[in-house]
Amino acid sequence: MKGNTNSPRFVFPRWLNLLRPAIAVGGAGGAVYLAVLVTLGFSPKTVSVGYQPEQPVPYSHRLHVGELGMDCRYCHNTVERTARAAIPPTQTCMNCHSRVRTNSDKLTPVFESFATGKPVQWIRVHDLPDYVYFNHSIHVNRGVGCVSCHGRIDTMEEVRQEEALSMGWCLECHRAPEKHLRPPEMVTDMNWKPEKEQIELGRRLREERNINPPTDCITCHR
Repeated sequence: MKGNTNSPRFVFPRWLNLLRPAIAVGGAGGAVYLAVLVTLGFSPKTVSVGYQPEQPVPYSHRLHVGELGMDCRYCHNTVERTARAAIPPTQTCMNCHSRVRTNSDKLTPVFESFATGKPVQWIRVHDLPDYVYFNHSIHVNRGVGCVSCHGRIDTMEEVRQEEALSMGWCLECHRAPEKHLRPPEMVTDMNWKPEKEQIELGRRLREERNINPPTDCITCHR
C-alpha cells in the first residue's frame, strides 16, 4: 500500500551528505572536550589551589609569624596532640589585644566575640572532604614541616591554599617521605634549611625513626 501522498515531504539536497564526516568528527570532539572540561574543571588542583577566602578579621600571618616570630603552635595549639589543627579561640587573640591595638576597627569582630562569648566565624582554608582522614599530630611529630603542606605562611598577608591536597599529591609524599622530613623540633620553622642535602637527611631520619607511611586506601578513607 502506498503511503499518504498528501503528507509533506522534506527533501534535503545531496550535497549535505558531504557534511556527515564533519558532523561526526565535531560530535566526537565535543564529547572529548566536555569530558576534559569536567575532569579538569572539578579536579582538586583546579578548584582548590589559590583558594583565599575573605576572613571576618584581616589577620596577617606575614606580620604575626614573619615579623613578630610567633610560633604556629601558639594559635594552633592542638597540632601535636590531635588530628585537627585548632582554630584559635578569641581568648588567644585577647592575650595580646587586650593591651595591643585596643581601638583598632579591624579587630571589632574580636572584641565583640570576647564580649558576647560568640566565636569569630573564621573560614577554614585547608578543608579536606569529609571522606578523607588526616591526622596533624602524626605528621608533625614525625617531622613533616608546616611549610610542606601550607607553603610559606609567614609571607602571606592573607592565607591561601598553596598545594592541591589531592590524593595523588598525598601519595607522592607517602611514597617518598625523605623529601620532606626534618627534625621534629624544626617543623614550625619556616626558614629552616637542612645542613646537608635534603634527601640524605630525610633518608637518615626515616631510618632512625622507622618512618614507612602506608599507601593503602584505608589509611585516609575510613
